[in-house]
Amino acid sequence: MSSTTGIGGDVKDISLAARGKGRIEWAAKDMPVLTLIRERFAREQPLKGVRMSACLHVTTETANLAITLKAGGADLVLCASNPLSTQDDVAASLLVNEGIPVYAIKDEDEETYYRHLRSALEHAPQMTMDDGCDLVSLLHKERADLIPNVIAGLEETTTGVIRLRSMEANKVLRFPVLAVNDSDTKHLFDNRYGTGQSTVDAIIRTTNLLLAGRNFVVLGYGWCGRGVAARARGMGANVIVTEVNPVRAIEAVMDGFRVMPMLEAAPLGDVFVSVTGDLNVIDGPHLERMKNGAIICNSGHFNDEINIPALERLATGGHREVRDFIEEYTYADGRKIYLLADGRLVNLSAAEGHPASVMDMSFANQALGAEYMLKNAASLEPKVYTIPQDIDHEIARLKLHAMGIEIDTLTPEQVQYLSAWESGT
Repeated sequence: MSSTTGIGGDVKDISLAARGKGRIEWAAKDMPVLTLIRERFAREQPLKGVRMSACLHVTTETANLAITLKAGGADLVLCASNPLSTQDDVAASLLVNEGIPVYAIKDEDEETYYRHLRSALEHAPQMTMDDGCDLVSLLHKERADLIPNVIAGLEETTTGVIRLRSMEANKVLRFPVLAVNDSDTKHLFDNRYGTGQSTVDAIIRTTNLLLAGRNFVVLGYGWCGRGVAARARGMGANVIVTEVNPVRAIEAVMDGFRVMPMLEAAPLGDVFVSVTGDLNVIDGPHLERMKNGAIICNSGHFNDEINIPALERLATGGHREVRDFIEEYTYADGRKIYLLADGRLVNLSAAEGHPASVMDMSFANQALGAEYMLKNAASLEPKVYTIPQDIDHEIARLKLHAMGIEIDTLTPEQVQYLSAWESGT
């Protein structure tokens, strides 16, 4: 059922709004930093009148960000950044209870997904907020006529930052974008603790599998991979890491994990999780070597990380859905391989994504980042920027305060010592 509220939008069923409101409020209680920012935004209106188009995962945590942006005066439109990550009751609540036009339906097809992106661009945004760079990419490809309106953009995730840096390197990016993902209070916590817990949670929810004693292969040892590997080990799994970066590979070894090429890991693994942001990291030769019953999934932004066409070619015995979010592929020799959530980011497609307490910092970065870019974009070039350290540290300070934790401060003598070069042995 599409919107009938008269404010635009396209959601599954507006009758779900009451349920969504309760879940949004439940998440809010674990987002004290964003709550403090919302209270200040409501007073100061730093985003007043700014047309903003946001392409994000429509979850309870995102809803609290959207409410904060609107409290700050933003004229906001929201669409989904992934066809499977929308929580339909949340989308309905934002539309009905908050008056925010939302274009998002869980399990929407590709045509609907891009229609929703185009609807968000019809807002003629002055600021974009992306998770994966689909909105900015489409803006540059199809609606370049709107770019003169755009003051700045913000990007939430690793994959999106990779795409933006490519745009910058190829000199096609036409406005400054803040890489929210690169803030310490985002990637050190959201990527490691959020992705780590939510990915393992999704695998267990979907499969009801006991991880203890299983060979659990993590492809990529960036911050997301570190988190997934740590949480899988905490559940008793035997973790194997594959990497292309020698420094990260050494780190994985010294963290106590087995490290080997994917071709060697392929016949050993019971569960495979890709978290690289790259293409075909689980490829045909790997799929050919996997054992009967192997489970494969992805927690990176796009399902490009798994070569699904190669899997379909190998599955001459056909494939079928055996459980919600589990597709069984049968090889000619009878081996069965199980793909979770169509290879899309499993933590949001088959579960609820990151806990609210970690998204509190990530979305505090988005909110304060939007305020910062609005103030400073006129002096910035069309490049990718990182949030200033003082804002990053303020978010950490607020989080510690909310947790009831105090820390030391430098004495004047210590400040002087750290800025002096004369002292020696």
